[in-house]
Amino acid sequence: MLGSKDSVLGFIVFTFVLLCWNSTPIRADDFPEIEFDYRPDHPKGPQNWGNLKQEWSLCKDGKRQSPIEIWEQNCTKDITSSDDLVVNYKPANATIKNEEHAISVLWEGDAGSIQINGTDYLLKQCHWHHPSEHMVNGRRYDLELHMVHKTKDLSKVAVIGFLYNYGAPNYFLEKVTSHITNLIDVQKGIPLGEIDPRKVKKGQFQYRRPTRKAGSKFFRYMGSLTTPPCVEDVIWHLNKKVQTASREQVELLQDAVFDYARNNARPIQPLNGRGIKLYGDHH
Repeated sequence: MLGSKDSVLGFIVFTFVLLCWNSTPIRADDFPEIEFDYRPDHPKGPQNWGNLKQEWSLCKDGKRQSPIEIWEQNCTKDITSSDDLVVNYKPANATIKNEEHAISVLWEGDAGSIQINGTDYLLKQCHWHHPSEHMVNGRRYDLELHMVHKTKDLSKVAVIGFLYNYGAPNYFLEKVTSHITNLIDVQKGIPLGEIDPRKVKKGQFQYRRPTRKAGSKFFRYMGSLTTPPCVEDVIWHLNKKVQTASREQVELLQDAVFDYARNNARPIQPLNGRGIKLYGDHH
């Protein structure tokens, strides 16, 4: 039988171990159900996405995958009608959510749409990748935002992307920063109230016809989702104008997601002969 001193010492040790165990953060390695990983040396890393599930085969076999590297000198310049891209966003209630691999803002209801060559794509959500997934003229940026749109029947997808360098704080991120702090290791969404998607890049587009201001430029190409199942035939628009976000804002996004997605940019994919157009005023 242990003496009283041994009993007290044993209880202290047990309590200390219990407290340390309970205070250990729950991170990616504690969740074996995680479906894919961003670490290149991981069995579920990007190089293996196409082997993890049959329905993800496009991740390895697809010929029009995203992201890509864009060289402006190789783009076809186009100054056609602004009806090619009509933007009509409006405020709507939204929820911010930690989806483990990215922080997303999901609009609940009608937040407006974009129209591409006469087809309407409804705004569904936006999310961030750090560093940027696309590269332009040999450069990778510090952050990339994707605004995801779908047709009413959900059969077609269009994405508008924005690039960011470290610099002044980003206005749209400021609107959700306090909520991002509360999302660490939390999977359920937090209501944001009414969020205006036009604030993502105020002034980048006009919200009536003609849609694009003189001097506004964007790259367009046919690609895919940048996460499994890597579905193709996604119409991509990547804004040429680069915005800023503070280092602290980007670090908040990185700290909130799981460790495996701290750098959640998919590697550059082969172009495979695809054409890229640069729209805007080239005079």
